[in-house]
Amino acid sequence: MSSSGSGVVNGGVSFWYADDGLPAVREPLCGDASADVVIVGAGYTGLWTAYYLKKAAPFLRVTVLEQKFCGYGASGRNGGWLYNGIAGRDRYARLHGREAAVRLQKAMNDTVDEVIAVAEAEGVDADVHKGGVLEVATTPAQLARLKAFHEHELSYGEKDRELYGARETAARIRIADAVGSTWTPHGARLHPVKLVKGLAAAVEALGVTIHESTPVTEIRPKHAVTPYGTVRAPYILRCTEGFTAALQGQKRTWLPMNSSMIATEPLTGEQWAAIGWDGRETLGDMAHAYMYAQRTADGRIALGGRGVPYRFGSRTDNDGRTQRATVEALREILTRFFPSLAGVGIEHAWSGVLGVPRDWCATVMLDRSTGLGWAGGYVGSGVATTNLAARTLRDLVQQDSGQGGRTELTDLPWVNHRVRRWEPEPLRWLGVQGMYATYRAADRRERLRPAAESSRLARVADRVAGRH
Repeated sequence: MSSSGSGVVNGGVSFWYADDGLPAVREPLCGDASADVVIVGAGYTGLWTAYYLKKAAPFLRVTVLEQKFCGYGASGRNGGWLYNGIAGRDRYARLHGREAAVRLQKAMNDTVDEVIAVAEAEGVDADVHKGGVLEVATTPAQLARLKAFHEHELSYGEKDRELYGARETAARIRIADAVGSTWTPHGARLHPVKLVKGLAAAVEALGVTIHESTPVTEIRPKHAVTPYGTVRAPYILRCTEGFTAALQGQKRTWLPMNSSMIATEPLTGEQWAAIGWDGRETLGDMAHAYMYAQRTADGRIALGGRGVPYRFGSRTDNDGRTQRATVEALREILTRFFPSLAGVGIEHAWSGVLGVPRDWCATVMLDRSTGLGWAGGYVGSGVATTNLAARTLRDLVQQDSGQGGRTELTDLPWVNHRVRRWEPEPLRWLGVQGMYATYRAADRRERLRPAAESSRLARVADRVAGRH
């Protein structure tokens, strides 16, 4: 962890760990071992999967292998948005029909409440506040996209979503230049590290073995290979999200996209009175290179955005260190939204990687011929989606092992969806850098030349990305 000349703590994994403390390290693997299920990766996906497997079948020997410590990756660095978004829903509607995608969306709506209920049942205090999600528009083009987005969400059965004009938006949060917003109740703010620590403790209490400081270098049928030994099991489940590219043979499976965050100093009562935000909604916007934010339990604003989107060769960061230019770009978003906070101190900056499949679709998979499974590719919407993925992996393992049959979850359209691999370098790097440069240029153009339609630059970037 380091502090820049401006007093900003840079890296140290994340503000959430600086706030709650780094965990005591669990013992690494010490030789060859065996299990019934091996889970690679101790983030939300891996820990939730272990939790639900042991709850369903307490006799299972479940081992979790983690390269650093539980929640070192995206699970300990995210924006704390527990919400009902899922990557790839529109594509699944095209592939499997609207009804299948509506079922997937309903499952995600229910998942928000499932996470809250399990955290409460397990005594995990993760600073959860279910204030919903407010997404705002600050330009005419963003307002047009917001209205279209609102109608699109209603078409997937979300009847409790609300559309607001400028005055109603300001009644919730006073954002400069906000001309409208859409709100859904299916969202909550939480403290990511408190959730991951509590979940890890709950999993161990159920009898799951967690080995930290144990990097898995190769996954093959019935084998998870580490420098300290190989763990053999009928089922090997890969739950590595943005760190997947480090595994042998997985360099082009999911792209590790970078996202960066800042946390302010605690705001005063007067500063909060000027802003509002009494409902503690999670906050996003309709920019092409969008932002996301929350009001933390201790009275700060934690705000994130893309920063440097991708490192050549699918490399990942070093403990969350963030470029000064990225910190300043995020500060600019903060003060553009809340001009009264122009002099507020930024106390922490950090970054992390999220997993992006080539078609931008989250997936859950179990290959019944090999026992290899995986879940991920959440494209930044993983805080809730990991829980649905874990319950689905549980059902797939139980179905394959003869302990269960088909379920509503195993029939969802994201199950066993296959994705083509990303292009080799330097095409991968050039494509992603160009895509986000174009999105940022589109946002600038929309702010400088207000018009009611999206910049054509954004459509070009969408085509490059393969998002449509």
